[in-house]
Amino acid sequence: MSTDNNVSRRDFLKTTGIAAGTLVGGGLIGGLVGYNMNGKGTSTLDHGNGTTNEATGAPKAKMFFMNDRDFRVLSNATERIFPEDDLGPGAIGLDVPYFIDHQLAGQYGSNSKEYMHGPFAEGSPTQGYQSRLTRAEIFKQGVQKIEAEAQSRFKKGFSDLEGKQMDEILTAFQKGEVQMSGVTSAFFFALLRAATLEGAYADPMYGGNRNMDGWRMKGFPGHQMAFITQIEDPKFQKIEPNPLGNH
Repeated sequence: MSTDNNVSRRDFLKTTGIAAGTLVGGGLIGGLVGYNMNGKGTSTLDHGNGTTNEATGAPKAKMFFMNDRDFRVLSNATERIFPEDDLGPGAIGLDVPYFIDHQLAGQYGSNSKEYMHGPFAEGSPTQGYQSRLTRAEIFKQGVQKIEAEAQSRFKKGFSDLEGKQMDEILTAFQKGEVQMSGVTSAFFFALLRAATLEGAYADPMYGGNRNMDGWRMKGFPGHQMAFITQIEDPKFQKIEPNPLGNH
């Protein structure tokens, strides 16, 4: 996988149309996995227990992944999709793994508001969710498959691999080359990619976007009560982002 080192991550996000709070459907792994500037993305997990999300004061605690190894795999996979660089923190620094973990423990993970009865068929992309498995089941299986693929290819755990090795495995998932039960690996990767971006840009009240740094990288003002003092000013306005928790 190759990337243009003359293009910054911020420019990449702008040109691909990925805006704060929105996602672009589909996409190639070359666009997001391992994308960093001058190879500065991180590839290993470094997180502590008992710390808090600075924007909300909410404690960082796992609610779905009880196995530390699985949580590290998830964390390092999201970091390869949204890596840290000189523009700002990556997925781990933004608490994206905790965001995903908390979502999987709730209605998102259980698909509680979706029709989950058969018949189940691959169908067309416009037909939406077509698996008998819940997102929680897909993520659990997918994370374990990532670890198994690392052991099979490199005789190491996924979290012990180099960045390029992680990218090789994630690329195989994105291309649907890894066998999974009840779902394709490409579908799992699409869920993982989407959840990573959601965690980077969602309001901090949901556990991600730590200290609103995802918004700061986009220049997104968050949830302002009004723009009455700025709207008529012809100069560019740089506004400190504001989370929902402040209202």
